[in-house]
Amino acid sequence: MNIKYLSALRSGATPLAIGMALLSTAAFAQDAATTAAPQSVDCSTTPDDPSCGDTQAIVVTGSILRRTDTETVSPVTTVTQENLDQRGISTVQEGLQSLAANNGPALTNSFTANGAFAAGASAISLRGLSTNSTLVLFDGMRAAYYPLADDGSRNFVDLNTIPDDIVDRVQILRDGASAAYGADAIAGVVNIITKREFKGVRARGEAGLSDRGDASQYRLSLTAGVGDIDENGYNAYVSGFYYKSNKLMNRDRPYPFNTDDLRGVCSPDGECGSDDRINSPTATSFTGAGGPLVVRPYDPTNTTALGRFQLLNNVGCDSAYTLTAAQLAASAAAPLQTCTVDLTRKYGVIQPEIERWGVSARVTAALSDSIEGYAEFNFLQSKSAYTGLPEAISRNANAGILFPGFSTSNNAASRAPGSFALTLPVYVCANGVGDASGLNTGCNATNGTLNPNNPFAGAGQLARIQGRLFDQPTYNETRNRAYRGAIGIKGDLTDNINFDFGATAMHDDLRRTQKGYVYIANLLTAIARGTYNFVDPTQNTQEQNDFLRPTQILNATSDQVQFQGTLGADLFELPGGKLQVAVGAGARYEAVDAPSGNPDYFGPTQRYFTLNAFGTKGSRWVYSGFAEINAPVLDKVEINLAGRYDKYSSGQNAFSPKAGIKFKPIDELLIRGTWSKGFRIPSFGEANALPTTGFVTNGAGIFNDAYLAQYGCNTGATTDDNPNGYSTCPTYIRSGSYGQTTLASPNLKPERSRSFTAGFVFEPVRNFTLSVDYYNIKKTGVITQPSNSPALEAYYTGQPIPAGYTVIADAVSPDFPNATPRLAFIQSQLINANTQTVSGLDFQIDGRINLTDNIRFTSHLEASYIIKLESDLTNSGGGLERYDGTLGNFNLTAGSGTPKWHGYWLNGLQFDDNLEINTTVNYFGGYNLSAMDQGDLYKDCGQNPGYSPSGCDVPRYITFDLQTRFKVNDRFTLSLTALNLFDKMPPVDVVTYGAHLYNPIQGGQGILGRYFKVGFQADF
Repeated sequence: MNIKYLSALRSGATPLAIGMALLSTAAFAQDAATTAAPQSVDCSTTPDDPSCGDTQAIVVTGSILRRTDTETVSPVTTVTQENLDQRGISTVQEGLQSLAANNGPALTNSFTANGAFAAGASAISLRGLSTNSTLVLFDGMRAAYYPLADDGSRNFVDLNTIPDDIVDRVQILRDGASAAYGADAIAGVVNIITKREFKGVRARGEAGLSDRGDASQYRLSLTAGVGDIDENGYNAYVSGFYYKSNKLMNRDRPYPFNTDDLRGVCSPDGECGSDDRINSPTATSFTGAGGPLVVRPYDPTNTTALGRFQLLNNVGCDSAYTLTAAQLAASAAAPLQTCTVDLTRKYGVIQPEIERWGVSARVTAALSDSIEGYAEFNFLQSKSAYTGLPEAISRNANAGILFPGFSTSNNAASRAPGSFALTLPVYVCANGVGDASGLNTGCNATNGTLNPNNPFAGAGQLARIQGRLFDQPTYNETRNRAYRGAIGIKGDLTDNINFDFGATAMHDDLRRTQKGYVYIANLLTAIARGTYNFVDPTQNTQEQNDFLRPTQILNATSDQVQFQGTLGADLFELPGGKLQVAVGAGARYEAVDAPSGNPDYFGPTQRYFTLNAFGTKGSRWVYSGFAEINAPVLDKVEINLAGRYDKYSSGQNAFSPKAGIKFKPIDELLIRGTWSKGFRIPSFGEANALPTTGFVTNGAGIFNDAYLAQYGCNTGATTDDNPNGYSTCPTYIRSGSYGQTTLASPNLKPERSRSFTAGFVFEPVRNFTLSVDYYNIKKTGVITQPSNSPALEAYYTGQPIPAGYTVIADAVSPDFPNATPRLAFIQSQLINANTQTVSGLDFQIDGRINLTDNIRFTSHLEASYIIKLESDLTNSGGGLERYDGTLGNFNLTAGSGTPKWHGYWLNGLQFDDNLEINTTVNYFGGYNLSAMDQGDLYKDCGQNPGYSPSGCDVPRYITFDLQTRFKVNDRFTLSLTALNLFDKMPPVDVVTYGAHLYNPIQGGQGILGRYFKVGFQADF
């Protein structure tokens, strides 16, 4: 089949992308007679590979020029459905997450279950530069942003909206590319290219299950098409799929991932973790607000405690526990008896429940001998759901919009008026008024009755109450519906002049459903009126539960509309070939409307405790002009120049130039290099969002010995010589976290970037290729929240808080009433401050050899190494912070850090056309337990609490996959896959908070353990 035109990126030109088409052009489902490459193929070095198609004039990815030369000047990774099948990967989203260049602050589906702001979505982070520095395109055109922003500020495209079964290939440009695509293409570009045509009927099915009998998934799809563009002048196809992945709980995996009891997690020196279950027998505090409901008697003025806490109910308890005499003597507030709760075992979620389905249709027609048009439509629904921890009722609300956050744990001056330690009044009445202190409810002996929830009411005493409502976990569900339509026409006007025009529109409709979250005003009202049974929550009616924890359903939308056209011409001959010139122009409209999920417009209590106030709304038009020149100045030398100008209706503008050179001194060696400038426009979330609060788990590095001395411990490791090390600190310290509240700024300027690459492709013999590419990206004016380090250091050393920060202290620990409380919130506004630089190397090796006439061996190795990733925060009050090989950037990555190495090695044996056996070795490097943005020095082990099983460094993680495919006949193929064949669990990481005791980016799907899949493909 001749492929005269390929789907191309219909935007500005860039030298990096020349020759990128023909990279495995024939994907697995395009044509029954088409054979895809056995691994990711670079057709610049293996143009004779069956997957590379013919060499007619084509428009290649990343360029607006049509050409026949397929040798690329830029580092590109191409992924086809065949590649994914060989590795046993079910979806394109999973395949992109496994890219060697993906690192650091990526957003995975599993992280959804750990409180991600952009719950229900998936995004990659090329070069570790965050999700908003990687641009995602569909057939070269922009896609709508996910309506929710990553961390409330970073807009990105959700990879779950990819219609897997019509994807021909995905091309990843691993370089800055604003000269081609405009904003956001700083770290690279992901271009999802759909099938140009499909003939016949194809059914695919797959089912998967771990060897523990859980984490099941299944997928079904059907694609049907008619017509041949070359023979009939048209092709039309329709495709549909359904995918379901069931949730997985922490309790379903082995120790220590299934519990909060870390006494068996020990360092090489013998120091072990503590039993961090709520109210465990070895706990140092039994008055935490995160345990079962407890009450403490107070005098009628609510100023003096008259006794200890006591257990109000045992709902949610794992086991009862009676405190020892020593434990009672250590705390005047501790209850005589309590109960132990393992939050991770009961409520921890590793993987949410995911359900996706969609339909797509496309018609492509030859309008003349040289002009082709197409129209395409996609609909995809993605739903993600998970349960979370039950709500605590004595706590600090997140930052509000109009008012300070309300608190039912303290009445500090920084909290909203009316804040107080939550108290059960002596009397309740039908018209009681909510009041956290219990003193101003309007109820008394004349109009009310003794409070049935207050065990001290008969003695005229108030009861301060704290704890969780263990009768009901929280529940979160996101349902995103993506609608996309695209049309295009392209062809030749004359023998030397060609054109290409495309238009697309995409709409995302997101619905969030949240249940089990306590509404502050309703809580206070229920307490004042006695309408909720805290003593025995199982006796409450559905109406009573719904009043206290009303269900919230919130809708958000995102839109993208784009028009773009190009005109190209071959001018005259140069020593190396024709001088080519192309020009283009485009316009696009983008908008996000995500209302606040927790506003305080009607008062500080007219909202939920824990839901974020985050929300944003904005729209803008972008107008662009671009051009490209390709000059083969010598037979062995080719120069490419490109530039793009973008103007935003919001007032910003940018010019992005790019230059590249390709030199081939001998047939076996290609040398290439590029230089470019780029930019990233402030996202709607950064410029217009409401306050956003994310939580960062406390580590030893943020404290100092003088501060911890108040709590009887220090920052050092616990040893015989230092028996009061950090692991002995009370749970109040070790298990605490602080809220990082981000304020948007409408005055932000675009980030600017400078990128260059240099590399070579070496083919010493046929069918063996080695490529190495160096990259260096520098961003200036990086949009960021100022480093928390200055504020943390000032607070914990008792110094004045630096300008630009607002800090809010937490409630005092009842066990240490005279100690300075831990920090609850740090608030600051986004600024253009940082300079960030990343450099590294990409490696790729491809080999193929015929062992016999019937047996072929193929090998593909792909790896990425980050040499250095650092930020200069001098302008925002910090210093130089280096992240590569550590847990940094800690806040941005949720403690997942930036491992230096990431890659995989795929080897395959093909026996005729009937049997194929593939093995994949997956590699993710280790890292040091330190983070300079948390106050550590580079690789000083500053975040290690002392009991890390691997010491200061989390080790590398290597897994082994096996996949086989057997062709039963010409129409039916079976596949068997074993992922993580040796059932190797991820390394234990005692610091990261993106998952429980393992790194969700490094561990990936490995936490599922050994996993089996069986699939089929049938062609009719």
